[in-house]
Amino acid sequence: MTQSEPFYKKSTLILLGIILFVYVLYILADVLVPIAFSILLAILLNPLYSRLIRLRIPKVLAIILTLLIAFIVLAGLMYFLSSQIVQFGDMAPLLKQKFSEILTNLQTWVEKTFGITLQKQMQLLRETANSGKALAGRTVSSVLGIFSILFLIPVYVFLLLFYKPLILNFIFEAFSRENTGPIADILQETKSAIQSYIVGLLIEASIVAALNSIALTILGVKYGILLGVIGAILNLIPYIGGIIAIILPVLMATLTKDGYTTQLLIVGAYALIQFIDNNILVPRIVSSKVKINALASILAVLFGGALWGVSGMFLSIPVVAVLKIIFDRIDSLKPWGKLLGDEIPDYYGTMQAKTQHKEIKTPAKDEEQKS
Repeated sequence: MTQSEPFYKKSTLILLGIILFVYVLYILADVLVPIAFSILLAILLNPLYSRLIRLRIPKVLAIILTLLIAFIVLAGLMYFLSSQIVQFGDMAPLLKQKFSEILTNLQTWVEKTFGITLQKQMQLLRETANSGKALAGRTVSSVLGIFSILFLIPVYVFLLLFYKPLILNFIFEAFSRENTGPIADILQETKSAIQSYIVGLLIEASIVAALNSIALTILGVKYGILLGVIGAILNLIPYIGGIIAIILPVLMATLTKDGYTTQLLIVGAYALIQFIDNNILVPRIVSSKVKINALASILAVLFGGALWGVSGMFLSIPVVAVLKIIFDRIDSLKPWGKLLGDEIPDYYGTMQAKTQHKEIKTPAKDEEQKS
């Protein structure tokens, strides 16, 4: 496509290309999502793998040790959560009885306030349950998908680390020699940005988990540590996760305590923690690693969620960070890199300078025309 082509033709072809690309991403989600997570984990684990290689440990053994250390850390977290969940299960009969009492009181209140009989309420509940069967089926399917991903991701990470020289060599040979320097810079910045972003998320989640657990423990909420950690994990999911993170301890307090004072205190504590997270932790720990403005982040999360669901929400920010690094290195794409960034130009100062420049030139032009 040459420069002489009309704008509408070029824009139409570009739009069709984007639509086709997005459609392929959507269709191949089951294949691409595990690969995307594997690439992120491989980049995150690469410093540990490189350190083991420098200790003259054989390549295959170094990769196995890297994966083993990552698995031990993950298993420790899962063991902690499972031990808390087991304790939670011991209280299940009491919680079920309390929930039944609250549900009966709620049904009576609905009948008195809105005039909906108990039979009508039960019918609505049955219809809701029937409509939720399909959702339950999708949930079971997604759980099976999670197990398959947990099996595939270690295999992918192993292969990515093992064939790292081959992949890097292909990337360098795919471009001309004069682009070797910029390509190396892009790869280095991409690796640093992704590593810093993931580490920043882990630090943020740890701090939020500690704050949640301390707040719930002080308020006397049962299983406050478990709910605090779960809330921090859910907080990594934009928008939806934060809401669910608040609902869970409020529900627990409703089932285990009388009155509504504790619930209000939980909402207040979580609101304060969210304020600290959004205004102190995220800007200084996470956003400082990935220079993307808030508008681009929100749109990326929404598009990622529409394309790949919750996985897309997690992957959206690292992908946009990589795109920004590439855009900043290519002259024709630099405006797009600035659009994604968080540096705001002095628009009004620039416009004022242009206006003054025109005002200075206008009299001179008039004099030339008169002469």
